[in-house]
Amino acid sequence: MTIIFHKVHGSGNTFYLHEEMPNIPYDWPLTAQKMCDPSNDNGADGLLIISQSTKADAKMRVYNADGSEASMCGNGLRCVARFVLTKLKQTKATIETMKAVLSVQQVDPIFKSIDTYSVEISPVSFELSSLPMMYDDNKRVMNSVIPEFASDIRFTAVSVPNPHLIGIVPIQYIEESQFQEQLATSFNIENEYFPDGVNVSFVHPVDESSIFVRTFERGVGFTNACGTAMTASALVSATINLVPFGDVTVYNPGGFVKCVIEQNGEHVHLSLIGNATFFATYSGELSDDGEFLCNSIILHEHEIKEYKELEHHSQLKIKDGWSRNENL
Repeated sequence: MTIIFHKVHGSGNTFYLHEEMPNIPYDWPLTAQKMCDPSNDNGADGLLIISQSTKADAKMRVYNADGSEASMCGNGLRCVARFVLTKLKQTKATIETMKAVLSVQQVDPIFKSIDTYSVEISPVSFELSSLPMMYDDNKRVMNSVIPEFASDIRFTAVSVPNPHLIGIVPIQYIEESQFQEQLATSFNIENEYFPDGVNVSFVHPVDESSIFVRTFERGVGFTNACGTAMTASALVSATINLVPFGDVTVYNPGGFVKCVIEQNGEHVHLSLIGNATFFATYSGELSDDGEFLCNSIILHEHEIKEYKELEHHSQLKIKDGWSRNENL
């Protein structure tokens, strides 16, 4: 049977996306490993599967490149939102994820005519048990130096609901990624702090209302962007007064997004706003052992070209911000 995969990305975070047919089983973890391998047309960071839902307009499942399943993916959710809203001919919908039913909507373009979507990021918790993380007898880690991790980085732990360790770092840790990779790798093998692993993000301000984030994702490694990590980083940055609450621009190696942080007492509402770019459509056959045999490819040249312009715009903004604010 011929099936279709779309190759999509949110902020350069790439995925294969497929709407599955009811009662036709496939081994999606194995398929994710095969399709995301770099030898397969440069691979991808994950596999997005859309299916029917009894709770929402559609259901999303997310498989990392290593076949593990993630509870949420903000960049992937925007791409799923575009697919579902286009199919339903609507501008708003709800998507069921592993831990929550989330609102999505189409919004004004973030850059030129790029398809842009706003998605809810929830639930949010600073409790270490929600990640989980074990560190002495602490219930939370908020903007704290952890000597066992690093002597010059302040860390915050938060789940949204994926587990994140956010470090506010000097610029040298952004310019050189080796330490971040070593630290994140140690947390995603057997260790005493994170039994289920953790996403590790390093954050440095660009200006008074924007930040740069680079993320090492569990199950993937370094990616151009991680939607929940960018949202978590914006939340942490606002909470510790690095940037104001409200609209925060978050730059990343793959472009930029807008994060909206609204706080009402103890309640926090988070929205992630950014592109949902479809740059290729593949038709072919999927074997039982997860091999996809492609018969035809359609490249969406206009979307590819326009996003490259956004990337260039983003890189200039980052360089300009750091050159103007060397003391940030």
